[in-house]
Amino acid sequence: MNVRRRLIRNSAVPAVTALTLSALSSLSACSGASAAGNTDKFDVVASFYPMAFLAERIGGSHVHVTSLTRPGQEPHDLEISARETVRLQESDAVLYLKNLQPSVDKAVAESEVRTKIDAASFTSMEKHGNEVGGHAAEHDTSENEELAGLDPHIWLDPVRYAQVAQGVGKAFEKADPGHAADYRKNTAALVGKLDALDEQFKKGLANTKTKVFITTHAAFGYLAERYGLTEEAINGLDPDSEPSAARVRSLEKMAEADGVTTVFYETLVSDKTAKTIAADAGLRTDVLDPIEGITGKSRGTDYFSVQEANLKALRKALGTK
Repeated sequence: MNVRRRLIRNSAVPAVTALTLSALSSLSACSGASAAGNTDKFDVVASFYPMAFLAERIGGSHVHVTSLTRPGQEPHDLEISARETVRLQESDAVLYLKNLQPSVDKAVAESEVRTKIDAASFTSMEKHGNEVGGHAAEHDTSENEELAGLDPHIWLDPVRYAQVAQGVGKAFEKADPGHAADYRKNTAALVGKLDALDEQFKKGLANTKTKVFITTHAAFGYLAERYGLTEEAINGLDPDSEPSAARVRSLEKMAEADGVTTVFYETLVSDKTAKTIAADAGLRTDVLDPIEGITGKSRGTDYFSVQEANLKALRKALGTK
């Protein structure tokens, strides 16, 4: 391994005293798989699951990956702790999605990590209907005006996710040139699998009785756009909020007009709202997973298996011809 270990300077983390920083560093060093920066590998801190998945698939045996977001934790609301700040400082690289997790953006900007990889810089981002003015807008800052109101869920579109993978692969090659050949090989293999997944979605959703689906969480704008579908979200990007009576009536009328059969909810939040609306409108409920984290409730063990479950759920809800 030719990546040099770096010393932590107390001045880099002003909110943590020298004593606390020393204690946290010792704790991090003893925590095995949860530690960063204490291995002989290329140490990568990922902001949440879709970033960690890329790092693991591209890095293979040459990387040690940790995630700032625990399985089952809502990534949008993550707050960086002092211990996690230390993990950032000790790492060789950080892989994150700018403007999704404000506390991560701030910690990365203030850290001295040599390699900072922003997944959003490798693909295009857009505004999607209910997304605008929703959770993403709440997290916008004056420093990121170019990202204001944009949908951050790029990983749910296999094509955009492949673009991000290619960018991450090149960043790994540059940061750890001793293993560049393996990073290129692993990136190519991952992109090939994402291309195949794209074909699965194209064929699977090409001929359906309806093109409209209802979700509690407006996370599927890119996926819908890619495959000619229309996403109608109950609560924009905030799946826990209560929809207005007018919005519920609008959705019920739309469901009847467009032949909608199902209201989708996700695994990390309550299904109460989805079930209430579905019951009132005589619809079914099912899971459509935004893949922000993998838990025991996930319909799969990794990105690909959950996406395949999502495709199956969509085909059932939309009705295949």
